[in-house]
Amino acid sequence: MPTATYLDTDAAVGQWLASIRKSAILALDTEGASFHRFIDRIYLLQLSTRDQHAIIDPLPISAPSALGEIVQDPAVEIVFHDADYDLRLLRQDYGWQIRNVFDTRIAAQLLGLKAFGLAALLERSFGLKLDKKHQRADWSMRPLTADMLDYAAQDTMHLLALRDILHEELRQKGRLEWAKEEFLRLETIGWSKEEPGNAFLKVKGARDLTRRELAILKELFVWRDAAALKLDRATFRVMSNEVLFEAVRIAPTAKDVLARIKGMPRGILERAADELLAAIARGQDVPEADLPRFPKAARWDRDPDFDQKVGALKSVRDDTAARLELDPGVLCSRDRMEQVARLLPTETSVIETIPEFRKWQIAEMGDGFVKALAPWQKESPYRE
Repeated sequence: MPTATYLDTDAAVGQWLASIRKSAILALDTEGASFHRFIDRIYLLQLSTRDQHAIIDPLPISAPSALGEIVQDPAVEIVFHDADYDLRLLRQDYGWQIRNVFDTRIAAQLLGLKAFGLAALLERSFGLKLDKKHQRADWSMRPLTADMLDYAAQDTMHLLALRDILHEELRQKGRLEWAKEEFLRLETIGWSKEEPGNAFLKVKGARDLTRRELAILKELFVWRDAAALKLDRATFRVMSNEVLFEAVRIAPTAKDVLARIKGMPRGILERAADELLAAIARGQDVPEADLPRFPKAARWDRDPDFDQKVGALKSVRDDTAARLELDPGVLCSRDRMEQVARLLPTETSVIETIPEFRKWQIAEMGDGFVKALAPWQKESPYRE
């Protein structure tokens, strides 16, 4: 079993990166701590070339600018498994924009593989079985154990060989261009800018609340975020959503009532009961006219045939997925089919105006979508 070099000084990192500077391909993974910390960041960087492996500890060193030069070089292919979160963290912490990505998870999905986690793919390709015992580890802790470092190193050690296998399978199936189109979309990925203070509206169960209850939930969310930031702890570790919703429902005004809520953390009761009760009171005091409400969804003219149209598109999607041996959700989501149903395209070029659609998806389903909507083609092509 190959071993990874642990690098935790600027000099050691610089020397190792200089030794791989001419590599045309590099496997990369990051470890964050979103399961444990309020604000996530990169706590480890794992790297592999064809014959070298390293783990960079970013905490005691300067930002590894030499690594940034390598991974942002469009001539160097950077291989990830499930690149989405890694790319967001790399952009957040270092400002890097990686332009030549190969994602083994996406490749596996485009091949129609039903098990596309890294452990499943390594077992399929190499008979390797990864130990998942550190899957929820706190990578922000120091020192890291040798066992944890060995576990982290496995995320990139076999990734280039896995990439080669999946790349060849994509080529043989004529789907390499599909993958390239998907990978290209990863280049601009980053955190979306949300309207401040509206996260509480996106929590499961929020739509079942009255507007007054939403006001209380909002105040409790503000309190919890502040407490999580102060403790640098993931919000659910401060207080779970289930407990928050129960507090909203009961709206207690006294500590003893608060204490009877199932799952209420004892430490919170001891340290912050008054803060919690004050947050609930603030929600109760919000004037009726200022109570929060959900943003109005885009309005469409009432269409009695809408579900039939989407159903016709779904039949095309499902038949195509069966022919291609792909998961229907990978091929096309319901949301995209609804967009097509509203457009009522008379030719496939109209579907190209939907930004989320890939060229390969239109090539496989576009004609079928247009034909499926033929019975309604005399209607207006787009509703506002």
